[in-house]
Order: sequence, then structure tokens, then C-alpha cells
Amino acid sequence: MEQKKIIQVEEKVPFSLLFPLSLQHMFAMFGASVLVPIIFGINPSVVLLMNGIGTLLFFFITKGKAPAYLGSSFAFLAPAGLVISKWGYQYALGGFIVVGLGMCIVSLLIYKFGTKWIDVVLPAAAMGPVVALIGLELAGTAANNAGLLPSEGTAIDPRNVVVFLVTVGFAIFGNVLFRKFFAVIPVLIAIIAGYVTALLTKVVTVQSLSDALHTRFLVLPNFQAPRFNLEAIIMILPVILVITSEHIGHQIVTSKIVERDLIKEPGLHRSMFADGFSTMLSGFVGSVPTTTYGENIGVMAMTKVYSVQVIGGAAILSILASFIGPVSALIQTIPGPVIGGISFLLYGMIGASGIRVMVDGRVDYGRSRNLTLTSIVFVTGLSGVALNIHQVSLKGMVLATIVGMVLSLLFFIFDKFNLTNDKDEAEA
Repeated sequence: MEQKKIIQVEEKVPFSLLFPLSLQHMFAMFGASVLVPIIFGINPSVVLLMNGIGTLLFFFITKGKAPAYLGSSFAFLAPAGLVISKWGYQYALGGFIVVGLGMCIVSLLIYKFGTKWIDVVLPAAAMGPVVALIGLELAGTAANNAGLLPSEGTAIDPRNVVVFLVTVGFAIFGNVLFRKFFAVIPVLIAIIAGYVTALLTKVVTVQSLSDALHTRFLVLPNFQAPRFNLEAIIMILPVILVITSEHIGHQIVTSKIVERDLIKEPGLHRSMFADGFSTMLSGFVGSVPTTTYGENIGVMAMTKVYSVQVIGGAAILSILASFIGPVSALIQTIPGPVIGGISFLLYGMIGASGIRVMVDGRVDYGRSRNLTLTSIVFVTGLSGVALNIHQVSLKGMVLATIVGMVLSLLFFIFDKFNLTNDKDEAEA
């Protein structure tokens, strides 16, 4: 293969490359995706199964034209945690199903009324910083996973630093220096190098590795049936604001990476319906809600491999891992400094994609509105301020998206009444 050759969405890859490329995507999503069920106190195996099935359904519904991996959504953590503490996990599942249904309804409205409204409420001056925030607000998470942000009164473990530096070093320099076959799997190589370093520094013990390999070979995911409670549903339902904003942002940043307008083809209505339907299906069998994953978007940006065949391979590996005990257990031994080291670069690439949105959109910062929009969206997203609606906290990228949409809509209305002071300049 030529160095950094772009492999487009519909292209097939040689069989010799398919497995390592797919494994790379599965590793990228694994740490964050299994963390959600661990927080909820359920077996991650059912989540690995439904993430894989959800991803394959996503490809079917979007006609194989939108590359995305559906992993576990963090947006539900706070409200679902409250529901679980009060009624139990099965009642949270009922809430997941209703939110997924709501997302499907939103997708039908988009199908009916189109997507032109997006250009009005999220012009490039607002969308650019929103996309950037998807990566930037996760930067702290990457550092925390790596063990670089210890709690007060504790010191940073130097072993974590070593593992982190080896992992991120292989990712950075591999992305620049690797050629041919290795040029498309720098993430996988970085994970392997980081894991070996973790073994050498005893961040991962030989005993934990041995225990993982001696896990029962075949395991059955722990399925659960949902239960419905109106109060529990009302507590979780506002999350639809979060996941809708998140989905639109992810589709736009992916469009920029693959250089195709995924909002138009296969259509935002298809991708959003697939996302919502996957969340509904997961709720019916005891899994957690799904969402398009930023980690896998970062892998595509880094490797220039956008093939749905590759991500579909990762989905199949995830399904297999849910039934094969040693595989699932072995992947769960990947330590935080390795996951954090990979995420450090991947999240940054998503942030850089937001800058690209503004560059490609040729945003004129000589216009007051553009400078105002970008400034307010960035500050809102990074300031830590939050808007609390019942048990749901809107903050970060989501709150910044809402603020950007409201301001952009107001500017649009002001233009209609000839109230703005830069309209004539724009028309000229």
C-alpha cells in the first residue's frame, strides 16, 4: 500500500489488512464502551454484543454510506444512575427505550422537513467550535484515564507516565513515520507497545494476564427485560437533547474527515434513526444506549481508512468477544495509561477537525456575528457552566450547541428585519 493512501467508505481492503484494521477500531472503542456498563453494575458482555449488532444495523439503515461505530453512550450516566438507585436497572432500560424512540421520531421530522435548517442554526462559525469541543472537552478524560490527574493528596505513579509516554509516542511518531502496512495501523501498534510496557513496568501483572487467559471459554451475555415507570422515563427523557446534538456534531465532523456530506447522503434522518433504533434495541435486551463514537472517528482521521468493511469487522469482533470469555477478559486488562495515551491523540484530532470546519467554511472573522458566535460557543463549552433540567445537566459541547443555535437563529431573524450592521457587507 502507498503511504497514507485514503481508503474510502465503500472500498474493500485486502484480507491481510482487514483483521488488524478492525482490531484497531475495536481497541479504540473498548475502554470507554465497557466503562459505562461497569458504572451501571452490569456485565459488559451484553454491551459488546449490542454495540456490534447496533453498528451492523447502522450500516444497513444508512446503506453502508456512513462510517461509524456505535459504542456505549455516556450521556445517560447521571439520570440513569438516579433511576437505578431508586427503582433498579430494569427501569432505566425502559427509559433508554423511550429516548431511542424519541430519537427515531426526530429523525422522521428531519426526513419530512429536511436539513436546511442546520445551515441557519449552525453556520460554520458556530459549528466549527462545536465540533472542536467534541474532542477538546474529552481531553481531561484522556489525561484522567492515563493516571496523569491524581486526586488531591496522591502523587502520579511514574509507571503510568512511562506507559502513557510509550503509547502516545508510538501513536504520534508512527502516524508520521510508519510506511506501507504499518502506516494504517499506528493505533494498534501503539496499543501493543503500551501493553508490553505495562507488563514490563508491572502496571499489568502477569497473574492478571494469566487469569484472563484462563477464563471460561464460552460465556453467555446476561440479558435483562425492561420495566417501565413514568417518573423514571421523565427523569431520563431530557437526554434526547444531548444525544441529538451529539449525533449531528459527529456526523458533521465525520463528513469533513471523509470529505462527503453525510448529512445529505445517506441523510441525517437515516443515521439518526439508526442511532435511535440501536438504543431502543439495546434497552429491550438489557444493554446500554449507543452513540456514534468519537474514538473511532479519531482513528479514521488518523489512518485515512474510512471503509465500512473495516468498522463492520470491528463490530463482528465485538460480537465474538461477547461470547468468548478469554478475549473479553484479556481486553479488559488493557490499563488506563494505554487507553489514555491513544485517546490523547484521537481526541485532539477531533478538535482539529472543528478548526477545519471553519477553514473550509471560509468564515470571515471581520464580521461581528462570526467572531461573536465562535467566541461564545467556545467559552460556553469550556467554562464548565451547566444548565440543569430536572436530573439532566446540559453542559460542555451540548450546552454550547444550544447557545450557538439560539444565537444563530436570532441573527437570522435580525437579518430578516434588516437590523444587523454587517448584512450589507456579507451580501457584497
